[in-house]
Amino acid sequence: MNDQSRVLSGADVVSLALFALIGIGIAVTSICMAIVRSMELAAGGKVEVLAEFIDTPAEATNGSETLSILVDRGVVTVTDLMPTGVISGLLGQIAFALTTTGVVVCLILLSRNLLRGQVFSRYNTGLVMGGGILGLVGSAASHFFDNILANAAVAQATDTLFDTAVISVQPFPFLLAAFALAIIGTVFVVGDRLRRDTEGLV
Repeated sequence: MNDQSRVLSGADVVSLALFALIGIGIAVTSICMAIVRSMELAAGGKVEVLAEFIDTPAEATNGSETLSILVDRGVVTVTDLMPTGVISGLLGQIAFALTTTGVVVCLILLSRNLLRGQVFSRYNTGLVMGGGILGLVGSAASHFFDNILANAAVAQATDTLFDTAVISVQPFPFLLAAFALAIIGTVFVVGDRLRRDTEGLV
């Protein structure tokens, strides 16, 4: 038995196994959602698109009362979406499915190695860093294509009377995720170095 496997209790093994099963479920669900959305975009019928606006004035009515508001997000329904919107929407769904599946695969492989008692290694470090980078880049790409889709839908529905953000990305979540990834990667790198130093002393 690998010495590192001693840190895993029976509960740890069960938790990792459940984690892997849940990950597979998430990947399959994401792929199914992407396929359904892609079919909806390519069908040429009515499509609902979530769009972000730049403080667009609007009015909300409730009986005789009218309230002036600024809209920053809403759902736009269009029929026969233009090719630019369809292509960007399909690319967004592909990016979403590949990102989710890739991250889940990295985590499952990492869980498998942990179940085998291989906690710190260069391979595990590569899985952690690779999965994290894939998640960051894939999320940004998916959001980018979704923004293009939203712009195309709004332009088609309003004949370019409204402005939407070409790229609307909140940097803080990505910075926080990158910081967390750097910390986790550092832990695995240091752990692998300590493991090799310890093995060299035996």
